[in-house]
Amino acid sequence: MESDFSSNGNGSNKGIWIGIAVGAAVGIGIALSRRKRTRWESARDMTRRMADRSGDLADTTRDIVDRVRTIYEETRKVVEEAGDLWAHGRKLVGY
Repeated sequence: MESDFSSNGNGSNKGIWIGIAVGAAVGIGIALSRRKRTRWESARDMTRRMADRSGDLADTTRDIVDRVRTIYEETRKVVEEAGDLWAHGRKLVGY
């Protein structure tokens, strides 16, 4: 009686084991790709995406700060002019 792993056989057992290994690898790969992601993994991915786009984020933030600065300066001018008009109006009324 010869062994199942003998070199004289046709290698059918070896083929079966290779098939089982490939099937298990494919099954594990599918299971890992479809599993739910944890919050920690999602947070790490978001951080990685933000780091990849940090240059764009810096430019966008700079633009927003410039716009807010412009809005602040224009608002300050409007308030000063409104204060001057209020004072002038009080003088006209004699108050």
